[in-house]
Amino acid sequence: MPREKSAGIILFRMENNEPHYLLLHYAPSEKGRKGHWGFTKGHVEKGETDEQAARRETAEETGIRELKILPGFKRSEKYFFKRVYGLKGKAREKAPWVFKLVIFFLAQTHIENVQLSHEHIGFVWLPYKEAHKKITFKNSKELLKRANDFVISKKGSANHQKDTERQGSNLQPSGQAGRQPKSL
Repeated sequence: MPREKSAGIILFRMENNEPHYLLLHYAPSEKGRKGHWGFTKGHVEKGETDEQAARRETAEETGIRELKILPGFKRSEKYFFKRVYGLKGKAREKAPWVFKLVIFFLAQTHIENVQLSHEHIGFVWLPYKEAHKKITFKNSKELLKRANDFVISKKGSANHQKDTERQGSNLQPSGQAGRQPKSL
């Protein structure tokens, strides 16, 4: 069975202290279809790391180069599809099933303007609940949920860190006051 490997980015930007996720509308592969909504992604080229491919594909598909990949988030999506692009009749029926592995990173940007590639027919920045409804495929919905949970947990950690810095250094990471050293 043929295999393909791709890499992509779940991209978000903060708006009114809430993450908004970029969804791309992929052009339909054939007439009469609607296309689908998802994240940036594309094939990993020879000599590229997964992260390099994800960054390159995001730049090619959206024009966005200024982004920060969040350490600690790397997820995969696996699925099968029939490679039927441009095939008709018996050739279409005999098209091979392909196993696809896509590695996703999570990244933040401050760029709002998107310059779409020819592969896409639209884009939208949406808060989590709306983005979750709009995404076409179930496995991509689960990826978005995991990404959003990660963003929210990091946002909470960042706010806790700021609170700790404001309140003094005797707070422990759990938020509990630490024991003061005894004076001699």
